[in-house]
Amino acid sequence: MELLIGQMFAGLSLGSVLLLAALGLSLTFGQMGVINMAHGEFMMAGAYTAFVVQQAISDAGVSLLVSIPAGFLAGGVLGLVLEAVLLRRMYHRPLDTLLVTFGVALILQQAARDIFGAPSVDVRAPGWLQGNIELLGAPIPLTRLFILGLSLLCLAGLVLLLKATPLGRRIRAVVLNRDLAETSGVSTRRSDQLTFFIGSGLAGIAGVAVTLIGSTSPYLGTNYIVDAFLVVVAGGIGQIKGAVIAAFALGVLQSVFEYSTTASIGKVLILIVIVVFLQLRPQGIFSLKTRSLA
Repeated sequence: MELLIGQMFAGLSLGSVLLLAALGLSLTFGQMGVINMAHGEFMMAGAYTAFVVQQAISDAGVSLLVSIPAGFLAGGVLGLVLEAVLLRRMYHRPLDTLLVTFGVALILQQAARDIFGAPSVDVRAPGWLQGNIELLGAPIPLTRLFILGLSLLCLAGLVLLLKATPLGRRIRAVVLNRDLAETSGVSTRRSDQLTFFIGSGLAGIAGVAVTLIGSTSPYLGTNYIVDAFLVVVAGGIGQIKGAVIAAFALGVLQSVFEYSTTASIGKVLILIVIVVFLQLRPQGIFSLKTRSLA
């Protein structure tokens, strides 16, 4: 029983990291049709932001609390610059955006190597996140519990933004029918900018969270970008609720597979499960219902 609880929580913990990484992707891909291969590097930017903040603020607890909004701003600003300089010319050309953002990802990785060096760096967890708590006899790391809570908080904030604010209504209008939204007076250009800022900022928060469970290196983003895209595709393009279900389902499955086999084989089995699922349901768990006649 203890082992089962431990494995289930390990899966939920992994799912919470995948959810943080995928929320921004789901938002931008659903509205703008952009395949952002640099999303992982926005996570890396958030992680290095946490490292820099901790160098300036010695108190690990305070630095973590400062790093979360700082990581959001770091990722968001990078995303805003990328959207303004390159992606605004490539909406609904997913293959072009894939190639361009892949090149941007390589540039950002090299920039991180030049600034911070190739070796990995560590961010100290605050004292109140060190150790475990017991759940039915199974030890649950406090850092993993914090990441789970942070991901659920970000999810709640994003849902509240989309459902209860004028910006959220504009974003949903653009997703449903961009042309009709424009004729109704919605500035789709501004909506796209804010959407990309928020989506990239969520990646920055994910990067801050990841520093609590591992080292930070210039290649941190490559460990999560493929899994994040799998979550978005399996959940349904632009479907936040689908991303939530897919993230936690993949997290639990991967934890079970890796425990039963190895990490490499577990990744292969996850990919097989996703391929089979998409053969049965190509639109993902939820499909986007639009008012477009096309």
